[in-house]
Amino acid sequence: MTIEVDLAAPLGIADLRVARAPITVLVGPDVRERLAAGRVFLAEVLGEDRAVYGATTGFGALVGYAGRADQRDQADNTLAHLGAGQGPDLDPDLARATMLVRAHSLARGASGVSPHVVDALAAALGTTFAPAMPRLGSVGASGDLIPLGAAAQALRGRGNAYLRGTRLPAAQALRDAGLEPLPLDGRDALALVNGTSLTTAATALALHRIRVSHRVIQALTCVLADLLGCDPQFLDEGLLTAHGHRGAVEVGAAMRSVLAGTAPSGTRPLQEPYSIRCAPQLLGAAEDALRYVDGVVAADLAGVSDNPLFFPGRDQVVHGGNFFGQPAAFAADVLTMVLAQLGNLAERQLDLLVDPVRNGGLPPMLAAGPGRQHGLQGVQLASTALIVEIRRDAMPASMQSLPTNLHNQDIVPFGTQSALRALDQSRLLGLITGSLALALRQAVHVGARRPTAPGCARILDALAAAIPPIDPDRPLEADVRRAAEIAEGLTR
Repeated sequence: MTIEVDLAAPLGIADLRVARAPITVLVGPDVRERLAAGRVFLAEVLGEDRAVYGATTGFGALVGYAGRADQRDQADNTLAHLGAGQGPDLDPDLARATMLVRAHSLARGASGVSPHVVDALAAALGTTFAPAMPRLGSVGASGDLIPLGAAAQALRGRGNAYLRGTRLPAAQALRDAGLEPLPLDGRDALALVNGTSLTTAATALALHRIRVSHRVIQALTCVLADLLGCDPQFLDEGLLTAHGHRGAVEVGAAMRSVLAGTAPSGTRPLQEPYSIRCAPQLLGAAEDALRYVDGVVAADLAGVSDNPLFFPGRDQVVHGGNFFGQPAAFAADVLTMVLAQLGNLAERQLDLLVDPVRNGGLPPMLAAGPGRQHGLQGVQLASTALIVEIRRDAMPASMQSLPTNLHNQDIVPFGTQSALRALDQSRLLGLITGSLALALRQAVHVGARRPTAPGCARILDALAAAIPPIDPDRPLEADVRRAAEIAEGLTR
């Protein structure tokens, strides 16, 4: 059954995730009334010869020059010069999420956009159509101009697009999907590109993936502590309450529920390494930071990212900077910091588990026959490479401003780079957590005790049921991905 998304309702991350497949986008009477009112007001404004950026003027630094008199030609004037993107195409799933974010922003009715533009976005989302959008070209200010320009052109039947995952000329993709090329005037064209919908979509999807990994690491930390026989006092409610941070209190409560019923072995040191003992403080700080990003994403999904905005009730056309993606840029950089430290934690826990000096006497690398077999040795090497890849690219992008556009854009947030990087790295984080989950499954095979907490036993049993022990050695890349999927499924 096709999922419905109502443009009159708040937009959530779950909506962006389901948009990878065909969805029914509802454009109800309230949305149509807002769009019609905005369009009538735009016609009145243009009839009074008021200056409207992008409708009567050139673009960017050329705003002081008149645009083309014919509004259909003005659409070409808007979009042609934006065909300058480079690099690989963005994932079609992300492109479709971007279209949904753009449709929701335009449906607020403050953009003066033609109703048929929103209808066209809705119709495209009802198929497998996805515009081919270049990864490189946006500075996250004045909107994601170049990638959104490619999306607008694809909707017009120019450039390229994907249909059922196959890259095609956009005109053919539209025709095969049963869609008509989208006619645009100057205001419509600018409204499609003059927002940070790509940045918002990528930040939202990265946030989802990192929240999943955050929950997985909480659960796997509990399984690790149980297998090793750790004393769970590091999760004591009074201890964490005294710490004074909401995130640590909440994470500690969640972890105590997973570890409920555990029986300490009595053979562990009084104080565990920080990768166990300080896990609730680290994961709690991550929760506090993710909560901040929750708020930014919610605001971006609910807001209008465009310029200018039209307010018929006030008889105003207001020119400003609602296309400036600084909130998402900061938020995406926070995501990068969070996921890097989550990756650090999971990688250090994996290192602890394969080390016979610290793992309670289990064989090195959790090998069933050390020397003749190598257990997790290759997986640990790969995990080290993954976390280095994350850390190498962890420099915040949100303050790397570089003036452009004849100093019209004299300060920019680079939020698109922040968001796309966070989304990329969130996938790597999932592979690190999958590596840790695989190691926990192997630990019991080579001599670790079975979990004593029912919550931990449930996780380990699910891993063991799907993944055979590493005995003898075998290629493990698919097992890492499978372990990640299982752990993520158990902690949703």
